[in-house]
Amino acid sequence: MPDAMRRRPLPSGPPGFRAEWALWRSGRLRVVGVDECGVGSLCGPVVAAACVVPPHCRRIAGVRDSKQISAAQRERLAPLIRAQALAVGIGAASVAEIDRLNIYHATHLAMRRALRRLGGYDHVLIDGRRIRDFDDVGPHTTIVKGDVTSYAIACASIVGKTTRDHLLRLLAVRHPGYGWERNAGYASREHRDAIDALGVTPYHRRTFNAVRLALGDQIELDLDFDTSAQDEEAADQLVAEAVFA
Repeated sequence: MPDAMRRRPLPSGPPGFRAEWALWRSGRLRVVGVDECGVGSLCGPVVAAACVVPPHCRRIAGVRDSKQISAAQRERLAPLIRAQALAVGIGAASVAEIDRLNIYHATHLAMRRALRRLGGYDHVLIDGRRIRDFDDVGPHTTIVKGDVTSYAIACASIVGKTTRDHLLRLLAVRHPGYGWERNAGYASREHRDAIDALGVTPYHRRTFNAVRLALGDQIELDLDFDTSAQDEEAADQLVAEAVFA
């Protein structure tokens, strides 16, 4: 299977099993779908989910790319996906790691952490374009718009999105007024106005433009982190709270 699939017209129906079936037929039965959530958010960790779908499984009705369905639909589907999956891994990269590494590298760090929690797999299907320096995760295929075309990736998309939405609702209780329970930390007018009125919290990503503008000259004072185990532990603790909330 090529490292990245060519562009083709996207299907109008639910995601299929084309990539999964090619792998199952070749004897690679533990196929993982991976997707990330929160890349463009102004605050909170970036979260990745990894789902091992059972070989030759039936599609759960309603599974789509998480962006194509409502929050209520995602909440209904996520436990069904978890029940069907052979394994689910959730990984996160903290705000400190995002600001230190940049969002591109922090996203791939979250993916690696999600994959490490699966207990083994044969092949990984990843939403997006080819990722540099990702060979350490083992055999993998990147699929442009994979969350639309691959069932395994769509499952991961829903699990990751619901997990991160739960997390932002928890953080909204700690820091009310930003509307995180509604906007998931993205740059809505409500969120940007709240940053202007209330200031920046410890969960805001200080290297993102809207936050940098609010901080002004303080930005250089706020970037002295290291990507230590404490960062991973802090991000994982938040995600654990979201998963079990």
